[in-house]
Amino acid sequence: MAMHALSAGELLEVWEGGLTQVPAVRALSLLAAACPEASLDDLAALSIGQRDARLLEMRAGLFGPELAAVVICPGCHERLELTFSTAEMTSRSRPEAGTEISLSIAGFDITLRPPNSQDVIGLAGEAGQAEAPSLLLQQCLLSVEREGASVDSAQLPSEVVEAVTQRVVEADPLADIQMAIICPFCARGWHAAFDVVSFFWSEIEAWVWRILSDVHTLASAYGWCERDILALSPTRRQFYLDMVGA
Repeated sequence: MAMHALSAGELLEVWEGGLTQVPAVRALSLLAAACPEASLDDLAALSIGQRDARLLEMRAGLFGPELAAVVICPGCHERLELTFSTAEMTSRSRPEAGTEISLSIAGFDITLRPPNSQDVIGLAGEAGQAEAPSLLLQQCLLSVEREGASVDSAQLPSEVVEAVTQRVVEADPLADIQMAIICPFCARGWHAAFDVVSFFWSEIEAWVWRILSDVHTLASAYGWCERDILALSPTRRQFYLDMVGA
């Protein structure tokens, strides 16, 4: 699935369209813009981990391979700055992420697939935070049998559900990224979830504010239209901004 780097104008269009979209739809909109030859159905069928691996690749092309984030230590409340790379993240992806998963546990024979964007979109607004993981798992179950007879997934014991969920995480690790953090000030250790879609979108929003501010400055100074300003390379755009500020 080949990807191409978005122009400033294309990224602005995706951002504008995404203002009213839920995160899972925003993710698909970004990939659809970067992968014009792929159908929306194919993109929606990617497992969450496969989707996010492509978003990280796309993010590296737009903003570089290094990521920076800020977290607050739950122990001493110090502000910690973290840096990591997209390569470090994508190294967790596995080829089996999009395949069916079969396992036998506690007498149950279970077949399922990893969740995809369509599953998440289907649950948006329909479940509370506590119920969502359980409902998402039910959507991904393909068969549940015990001694050769079909079993209602609602009858699965909680320990079986936990084991199945863990197997899905192992098969598609980028779908649930947990960052191991140790505070250098108080030595408190904990795991923090890293949401690729929300992180990438927050970076896009910050970029949008900068680029639209640049457009406003140059349009006011030179009377140029947005299209022509966005067509300038970042180096030439900065040159004109420096001239305006001189």
